[in-house]
Amino acid sequence: MHRLHWNLMTQLPTFSRKLLHPRYFLTWFGIGILYLLVLLPYPVIYHLGCNLGRLARHFMKRRVKVARRNLELCFPTMPAAEREALIKANFESVGMGLLETGMAWFWPDWRIRRWFTVSGLEHLEKAKARRQGILLIGMHFLTLELGARIYGMQDPGIGVYRPNDNALLDWLQTWGRLRSNKAMLDRNDLKGMIRALKQDETIWYAPDHDYGPKASVFAPFFAVTDAATTKGSYMLIRMANPAILPFVPRRLPHAKGYELIIMPDAQDIPIDDELMTAKRMNQLIEHAILLAPEQYMWLHRRFKTRPPDAPSLY
Repeated sequence: MHRLHWNLMTQLPTFSRKLLHPRYFLTWFGIGILYLLVLLPYPVIYHLGCNLGRLARHFMKRRVKVARRNLELCFPTMPAAEREALIKANFESVGMGLLETGMAWFWPDWRIRRWFTVSGLEHLEKAKARRQGILLIGMHFLTLELGARIYGMQDPGIGVYRPNDNALLDWLQTWGRLRSNKAMLDRNDLKGMIRALKQDETIWYAPDHDYGPKASVFAPFFAVTDAATTKGSYMLIRMANPAILPFVPRRLPHAKGYELIIMPDAQDIPIDDELMTAKRMNQLIEHAILLAPEQYMWLHRRFKTRPPDAPSLY
């Protein structure tokens, strides 16, 4: 097991003098501003983040349009006024998500512990008592970075990530995520994920985005009958037989902190057919999203990939 972790760690980006090159000065400046902002008291951070998101909504017109279309597709019977209120709250979460990333990377453990509670720890304890790998189903909530840090403080595991094109940000996000995780794996390293699960590790895995036609089957997602859904879930569950624990890091209103919700082991996921696996996984994701719909990443073009000859939804 130690050899596995060492192999994973040696693949990760490390700090080097090239990250001090002038082309990264603007990135360093942004990092410095973020670091200073998250030194503020949390209630101040909360109000600052929400106001930042409200301001961003006026400039991110394209993303507002994408979010509105996603909500129309997923919740066609939702009244227009309710949908617009949800978009407004969602962009407040966008602003908070930026500052929560800084909190996740820079806050010490004691400060994070002060602002969160955990429910459902018994589900984690049961899975670990069986000495079984855990496939931790994390969705793309805007609290993603902070939620991963909080969960890692309960059960350090292995994060799955997409390397960043900016070398400095790639190093920084890896450094930040390893503050409460053992290692990181590229999201394309399916064999590495299976190997880790078979060694009773916890893998943080997000199957809720559109990863393109080659990696997907078309399964229902809310009111969309043919959403491109990753085949990776089928492969991981069939090959490694892990416990499957969805979790939601939910921001509480009025600067009251966060609740990490760990859900029961989803033992009823079928593994005889990749489409049936995708359908059941989407049902789990839907249930999780509805616990905090205003905090989900609706800005992503979730339904970009379409079946052959089907018209674009955007």
